[in-house]
Amino acid sequence: MQSKVLGWSRPVKQYVVITLDIFLALFATWLAYTLRLDTPNSPTDAQWWVYLLAPVLSIPIFIRFGLYRAIFRYTGQAALQATGKAVFVYACLLLSILLWMQWPMVPRTLGVLQPLIFLFLVGASRAAARFWLADLGHSSVMQTGRLLIFGAGAAGAQTASALRSSHQYALLGFIDDDTSKIGRSVNGVPVYSATAIPQLIARQGVTDILLAVPSASRERRNDILESLRLHPVHVRSLPGMSDLASGRVTVQDFCELDIEDLLGRDPVPPNIALLERDLTGQVVLVSGAGGSIGSELTRQILLQRPRQLLLLDHSEFALYSIHQELLGVCANRSLQVELVALLGNVTNSVRLHTIFETYHPNTVYHAAAYKHVPMVEDNPGEGVINNVFGTLRLAQSASQSGANRFVLISTDKAVRPTNIMGASKRMAELVLQALATQNPATCFSMVRFGNVLGSSGSVVPLFRKQLALGGPLTVTHADVTRFFMTIPEAAQLVLHAGAMASGGDVFVLDMGQSVKIIDLARRMIELSGMRVRDAANPAGDIEIEVTGLRPGEKLFEELLIGDNPEPTAHPRIMKALEDHLDWSDLQIHLDVLRQAAELGDIPGIKAVLQKCVHGYAVQLAA
Repeated sequence: MQSKVLGWSRPVKQYVVITLDIFLALFATWLAYTLRLDTPNSPTDAQWWVYLLAPVLSIPIFIRFGLYRAIFRYTGQAALQATGKAVFVYACLLLSILLWMQWPMVPRTLGVLQPLIFLFLVGASRAAARFWLADLGHSSVMQTGRLLIFGAGAAGAQTASALRSSHQYALLGFIDDDTSKIGRSVNGVPVYSATAIPQLIARQGVTDILLAVPSASRERRNDILESLRLHPVHVRSLPGMSDLASGRVTVQDFCELDIEDLLGRDPVPPNIALLERDLTGQVVLVSGAGGSIGSELTRQILLQRPRQLLLLDHSEFALYSIHQELLGVCANRSLQVELVALLGNVTNSVRLHTIFETYHPNTVYHAAAYKHVPMVEDNPGEGVINNVFGTLRLAQSASQSGANRFVLISTDKAVRPTNIMGASKRMAELVLQALATQNPATCFSMVRFGNVLGSSGSVVPLFRKQLALGGPLTVTHADVTRFFMTIPEAAQLVLHAGAMASGGDVFVLDMGQSVKIIDLARRMIELSGMRVRDAANPAGDIEIEVTGLRPGEKLFEELLIGDNPEPTAHPRIMKALEDHLDWSDLQIHLDVLRQAAELGDIPGIKAVLQKCVHGYAVQLAA
């Protein structure tokens, strides 16, 4: 029967509900007369007017308050409040008419008693419909998991309410650290201590744990995750507080643990005054604006309200995507920022000259680069042309147009590189260091950091895809380690470092402790509620497969060429003290490198890189 009702068209459903409300209005009038006169009512001529007034007044008011747009099986507090307001307006009108007309045999108190009965009947009908329709699927939809919610606060209670409607999970209890809640219940669901989790898993077959602690600190979340990691349960999370502000949570909002949870690192709040100095009211250009780092830079720069934000990228789709996203942010936040989407390649000096002469940007963030090590290793000429000479041409255009600051996004792979990508990025750094002495009017600087989690080609999205397919998770070497940082944190620190530069600076971001990739793989498997399958545990669920180092790949990454970096005003930004070439010497090597790259002369490319980039030849010989 429920399926048939839900299959009705929307107009049919509305017609049925309006008909029901007309009947309830008439019944409420009869019951009010009966209660008031202490006898079953047989309407007189004057009393019939009240019977007529009840639906004639109430139905238009209900339509005006949107009561027939609500979906009954999702009816909540907001819909009940709207019903109460509508009936109150109806009561005021009905009482006013009764006081004005003064019909015989029509008690004036009927204007109060009938709306109260009517409100009860309408509210009861909505509640009954919700429970009856929400029960659809309770027997036909199989519950896919047995769930504990970690956090018995507002977010946890809201989630429990959503679960009752979905029937996808059997909610077994809440977990909370607050001793005043332990042993009690929230809407009939018991609250347990975290120490009871092993017993609950063993006794009740818990399969999933949901973190519903959106306001907890990163350190606290890490402690919780570490305590859950060895249990055979799938751990997921709710969105942050901003996403819960609407007051509604659905099962679809349950998400895999975010990258920050896997990284286990607390962000440092930004220095807004420092950022505003170079961004607010200025013209800012971001090259590679559609890429992982470039797009995040544009998002954060936009919030500082520049006068113009120039988005430069050679990919039409990537440029269109970030441009549309930022337009939406401007509309939602009422930001008066002119966004300019510029198709172009940083190696095209004519296009760059036109852009800089047209817009005269004050600050340039250069994030356009080829970054995938095996890809550049297979296409060395293109990698060098883009990473080295694209940087050179963009920097020269910025200097010639009078830009105040130019910031290069560099990489830890530029330090004693074993691959052409890293060597090309170090050459790009040398270009800027040399230009800084030749063109002091423009403050050139570069920011060097390690891998960013969640970027295109990053290991975390790859592992998640492999997990979804049932494994194996592929790791190139059992001992390979990497420094990791989230995209938002990396972009924020780039903006800070660029603002602190004095010219020719090589900034190094504090990436924390390096992470073994195989440990990251194990952590992701375990927090998905599965076990690693290996020699010690042949009955496990997911295997980790070691595939061997790729061409040019290092076991360990470094952030410094020299020693003793200088601290800066920011706790996670250091300044590297490294040697570089004078422009006159570097220019000779650049001419040879350009010719070799254009001809696809791989030995010639490597020969120049070995002469200029510290550690490259040594690593190759090794």
